[in-house]
Amino acid sequence: MKKKVLSVLLTVAMTASLLAGCGSTGAADSAPAADASSDTADTSADASSDTAASGDVEEITWMFWDDLDATEDLISKGYKEVIDRFNSDYEGQYHVTPITTNLEEYYTKLNALVASGETPDVFIVSPGPNLTTYVEPGVAADLTSYLDADWKGSFSSDAVFAQQTYDGKIYAVPLNIAAACVFYNKEMFEEAGATVPKTWDELIDACEKIQAAGHTPITISAGTAWCLSMLAGYLCDREGVDLTKIESGEESCNNSKTIDAANKMIELSQYFQPTAAGDTNDVATAGLYNGEAAILIQGSWAIGQINGENPEFEQKCGVFQFPEIPGGNDPNRVIAKSDSLAMSSTTKHPEAAIALMKYFTDDTAQKYTAEVGGKIPVTKVEYDASKAPAQLADVMDIFTNASSTFGFYNESLFSTEAGSTFDDNMVAIYLGEKTPEQAFDDLDAWYAANKK
Repeated sequence: MKKKVLSVLLTVAMTASLLAGCGSTGAADSAPAADASSDTADTSADASSDTAASGDVEEITWMFWDDLDATEDLISKGYKEVIDRFNSDYEGQYHVTPITTNLEEYYTKLNALVASGETPDVFIVSPGPNLTTYVEPGVAADLTSYLDADWKGSFSSDAVFAQQTYDGKIYAVPLNIAAACVFYNKEMFEEAGATVPKTWDELIDACEKIQAAGHTPITISAGTAWCLSMLAGYLCDREGVDLTKIESGEESCNNSKTIDAANKMIELSQYFQPTAAGDTNDVATAGLYNGEAAILIQGSWAIGQINGENPEFEQKCGVFQFPEIPGGNDPNRVIAKSDSLAMSSTTKHPEAAIALMKYFTDDTAQKYTAEVGGKIPVTKVEYDASKAPAQLADVMDIFTNASSTFGFYNESLFSTEAGSTFDDNMVAIYLGEKTPEQAFDDLDAWYAANKK
């Protein structure tokens, strides 16, 4: 059957409370240190200069956080199709050369290119503080006039631009919408006699039964800090933490709700895989689709990775909403995110860059987003729900029942540095390097020194 993504759904999913971006490293400054003069980045930049100088073809660059030639992630493969299609259709006029890296090093390498005056013509970015990092110094271009001319009307609603808009001007274009949720292995649950949990106690009970059946209950990455931070953020929100009051200084970071959330994270950590501290996001995700663990706390952006790496796992992979903590906050609140594209304000080929960005939001690309990648499109495109990954129907149900959305805690704070500090302290709690009280006292001290 044909299914159109309803404007009202997207309005709920992308309200002003949505402060998070797509499956990224979290804060722009939190990526591990990397060699700023990587061969990939330098070669691409040189190719751009040489080709442009020839006057034959307008050469542009596009930067992304995955290797398009080596990946099995279905969303990344879709992006490669967009690049190939663009280069074919505009042969002799425009040409885009991808600059690719890995997830953990993306922002470090992007920032190095910006600092050296070699900002990619188009680059992927997360909304919120990450995007602000490029808007405030004028790195990202104002896209408003391009959107108003003949483009914005193809999007589902103005709400999808809520977190890409500054002082009434739009600085990035969303490509899709995803929800943070919980994936689970249906066969392992059935074998263990576990049921899909709706409450915290039911989640712990399911973990106990799965562990008793001889399986690792949960696979998660603490080596990629934002993964653990996402869990901490859900626990904080379910406990009723009010970030607005913490940001304003009305409440301390160290309060009964944040401490309860941290203690629940510690309680749940006894069910993590033994290597969680060092595992990357990719390794932790593989733990689910390879049958090494029963539960993955991740986001629907992982559907493309799961189904791309192990297509046979799709039918045994279920999805449920992060459970309720009775007596706490609204359990129908959902972490929502999007991939977005920004354009360099210094690009010498803005028309070519805009043409490329439009290819990412045309009907071909947006249908692929849903029917293959398992993400929700941001345009009015109609897609065939029967072709979409089985997990997408569960994600759509989660969004349909969502009362409101919110962002990653690390991307909902006032700066990338604040987000990185939150991430680091959540990892320190998990590793036992700090007590919850010490970690949140340290966050208070950081706020006192840095929030003006």
